[in-house]
Amino acid sequence: MDSEREHMKTDFLVIGSGISGLNYSLKAAECGEVTIVTKKKVMESNTNYAQGGIAAALDPLDSYDQHIQDTIVTGDGLCDKEVVELVVKEAPEKIKELMQLGVQFNREEDRLSLTREGGHSKRRIVFVGDSTGHAVEQAFVSNVKKRSNVHILEGYFAFDLIIENGRCYGAYCLNNYDQEFEAVYAKATVMATGGLGRVYEKTSNPEIATGDGAAMAYRAGAEIEDIEFIQFHPTLLDKEETEPFLISEVVRGEGGILRNWEGAPFMEKYHKMKDLAPRDTVTRAIIAELEKGPVFLDLTTKKKQFLEERFPTIYKRLKDYGISMHRDFIPIIPAAHYACGGVKTDLNGRTNIDGLYAIGEVSRTGLHGANRLASNSLLGCLVFSLRTADASAKEAEKRNNVEKKIPEFRLSDPGEPEEGLRRKLRSLMWKKVGVIRNGTTLQEAMRELQKIDKEGTRLTTEGINERRIELRNMTTVAELITKAALIRTESRGTHYRTDYPRKDDINWRRSIKLTKTSSKSNTYI
Repeated sequence: MDSEREHMKTDFLVIGSGISGLNYSLKAAECGEVTIVTKKKVMESNTNYAQGGIAAALDPLDSYDQHIQDTIVTGDGLCDKEVVELVVKEAPEKIKELMQLGVQFNREEDRLSLTREGGHSKRRIVFVGDSTGHAVEQAFVSNVKKRSNVHILEGYFAFDLIIENGRCYGAYCLNNYDQEFEAVYAKATVMATGGLGRVYEKTSNPEIATGDGAAMAYRAGAEIEDIEFIQFHPTLLDKEETEPFLISEVVRGEGGILRNWEGAPFMEKYHKMKDLAPRDTVTRAIIAELEKGPVFLDLTTKKKQFLEERFPTIYKRLKDYGISMHRDFIPIIPAAHYACGGVKTDLNGRTNIDGLYAIGEVSRTGLHGANRLASNSLLGCLVFSLRTADASAKEAEKRNNVEKKIPEFRLSDPGEPEEGLRRKLRSLMWKKVGVIRNGTTLQEAMRELQKIDKEGTRLTTEGINERRIELRNMTTVAELITKAALIRTESRGTHYRTDYPRKDDINWRRSIKLTKTSSKSNTYI
């Protein structure tokens, strides 16, 4: 690689192409040049796989106060009320903005259709069939591509931030098409990298969700907060030799019933909201029932035509697997779904590093607390991406862009060593840092993760490739999750420890904040 080659400069560098990154880009483009880097295709994001919808108090029988209360109750004492109020009250306007962008939500005559999910006391979820995320992502991509000053670089894997004197100047990227290392320099760098579900063996997340943003930010010195709160979605299809397939919570919102191995409904004994209890409760209930036998989701009381029209994607996918929703019980199992914590930010997406911002699932805003309320995630993305665009545009005006000589990174061919370590890490996290935790298994996991980290680091000294970079990122976030889970000696929200089975309302820690203490370089030199 020619280290003296010309590298890119931009006003705003956006790492990631989900709803947060695209919404930010549309707004920031009003103030300067935007460059979006994404390690796969622009449509490949967690947003694209979101089935459910977006929460907003639109029904006359609903209210902001009820939506706020549902969010705070589900968050189990850790939501920031100021943040929740801000987001909930902006929700109706955000729905209108999406419609103006071309998103065609389901309607009933002259009004939007509304459905319900776990933790919600009212029907307040707007949706597009059972593929809302895909519809929203398409609308954003279409509008972004119309902007001549927004440049999308597909196949560009940002793997380390460019940090100097406590300030972020952009990111180093691996151009997977040319197999070259390049730098993108920016006045403002925005992490919109999505989630980290792939650190677990069972997950609803796509291949790209390897925790890149949180790991990269942590290595650069950013604060990580509440990362122990990993939300497990209760209902993924449990069928061997199939790709993980999420069955939306909206299915239960439309009357689906969870049944145990005997065919009996069981959620009544775990929560007063039964099958529409918050996700953490439903997930632990299913885990408990799975100890006795398989668990199923039942929609056999619904007519075939209704299911085909309401859940076209899910119905077809299950049919491909030999399951008829209107006739068969659907075998299900929980799986890692969403990180409620992440890179700590303020209300305008700022991190503790000058010039670095974080939005979307990679960030920790205080909205979700210890357990995210269903369909609040895309809503939070819409609200904070615009606030961050406004703030970063004003602050970028005061910064000068810079360029420095790019380090000599060494490229390596992918191989089995990193693949074996990835499999070992994911299995370890599922078994010992999963839905049910305790101090002994968490300590065992940390020791094993440190061994994986050591071996992964040795591999990167020989050379790097996309899979090795992802392994390093997965190891970093896995260690952060485990460390935070060890520190939080109570059970709250998605974090459940058998050795501390109750919430500690006297000595509990409001948040677990982790910051890099080593002075070791954050780059792969």
